[in-house]
Amino acid sequence: MRSIVAFYEVDREYGGPEEGGWYFSSGRFVRAIGFYLTDEAAITAVRRANRLLDRLQRHRRSVESVLYDGGRFRAFSFTGLPPERFPVNRPHYE
Repeated sequence: MRSIVAFYEVDREYGGPEEGGWYFSSGRFVRAIGFYLTDEAAITAVRRANRLLDRLQRHRRSVESVLYDGGRFRAFSFTGLPPERFPVNRPHYE
């Protein structure tokens, strides 16, 4: 299966006040970084990119921090075109 690896700027968004308040992870597409013909090659590229990003971003605040103001990135793999944002549909409390 063909896969595209892409960088996303990650964040946490407020989901709602239910059960004392809940949050969900979100991301905004930054750029595609590679096209891979096998899932194994894409997974290897994602792991390598995220290890490098962890080292480069070690002094930035965590996404879970109240003081987080953006600037953290993660690599993800997709079959087909990567979405502009994730999650595509905003989650709702059940």
